Amino acid sequence: MPQNAEVFAFTYGALVTQLIKDYEDYSLVNDKLDKMGFNIGVRLIDDFLAKTGLSRCQTFLDTAHVISKVGFKMFLNITPAVTAYDESTNEYSLVFDQNPLNEFVELPPEAVQGNLWYSNVLCGVIRGALEMVQMQVEAHFIRDVLRGDKTSEIRIKLINIHDEEVPVEDD
Repeated sequence: MPQNAEVFAFTYGALVTQLIKDYEDYSLVNDKLDKMGFNIGVRLIDDFLAKTGLSRCQTFLDTAHVISKVGFKMFLNITPAVTAYDESTNEYSLVFDQNPLNEFVELPPEAVQGNLWYSNVLCGVIRGALEMVQMQVEAHFIRDVLRGDKTSEIRIKLINIHDEEVPVEDD
């Protein structure tokens, strides 16, 4: 892992630890991580679009592959597999073995029992970035290596595609 990624993983770990101390409720910590991630995603999409020059995806499945092969690769240096795509419900999963945020982390049993999703910030990042390109989605972890699973999995469901609105001209 590159040195700056190690620093980020350590800093992120300190943030999660502080949130646990502050809120003492894992569901509130999950919510805070998701909200932080959403705000990051809202800002990250500009950098992503500027660096890649990609045009609008034609399908929700195309979006899944861009998130996996370009977004995750660019920002986390991993490439999750896109699996379990369901066209009828517009849902898919991103499955990955490695997660740089999980480096040097071991969840205590009470965090697992309390339903902490340590990397929940990633769900928020996905939601925030897609919101900025007019896609409202739900994103949540289904499995996590830190919780004893063999892989980590984020499930993403398209809720709505917002129409691009042209701003009303001031007279």
